[in-house]
Amino acid sequence: MASSMIHIAVANEINKVLKRNNKHILIGSIAPDITKHIGMTKKDSHFQDTDEDLPHLDKFLNKYRYNLNDDFALGYYIHLYTDYLWFKYFEPDFYKNGVIYKLDGTIENIPFEKKRDYFYNDYTNLNIKLIDKYNMDLSIFYEEVPKFKNIIKEIPMDKIDIIINQAGIIIENTKENKAYVFDMEVINKFIHASVEYILSNLKDIGVI
Repeated sequence: MASSMIHIAVANEINKVLKRNNKHILIGSIAPDITKHIGMTKKDSHFQDTDEDLPHLDKFLNKYRYNLNDDFALGYYIHLYTDYLWFKYFEPDFYKNGVIYKLDGTIENIPFEKKRDYFYNDYTNLNIKLIDKYNMDLSIFYEEVPKFKNIIKEIPMDKIDIIINQAGIIIENTKENKAYVFDMEVINKFIHASVEYILSNLKDIGVI
């Protein structure tokens, strides 16, 4: 899946157009990943048939389309759409059929679970650059947790502070490491493409 900072960057750029409640949208944009911090499967939170499926965006829309006037719910949808684009169009350029394609031009046969070690290292490496480039106001992760409407039933809304605190920890621990797979150029392209796709989709479904 895309990293928390990538999700936040996409949602932040989208909201520069929408000009809605940024705090609610950004928190919504990381909310689906709460499940990995509380021992739950992401199948329900990401509207998947199995943990390895793409998010079923239609399943979400069938249930919550008319709740997208709520900024948290909109951020949640932006997260699902970003993951959909990441897994369907972006990640296969770097990992496919047990092979990872590295920045230095080499390829390596690795099991699926090992892939995450490379990706997560690169996420940490990119965080500083993402925060700087997209001028994100991350003070929201150190402030009092807002009260949200209990709209999304697939996650425990009474535990939303867990994912907020985790994002704060990620920010505090961010540092530059050697990049193995991703560089800022390709991540920027992904973010910009995701923003365009999602804004177009929001127009199509009548949200904007």
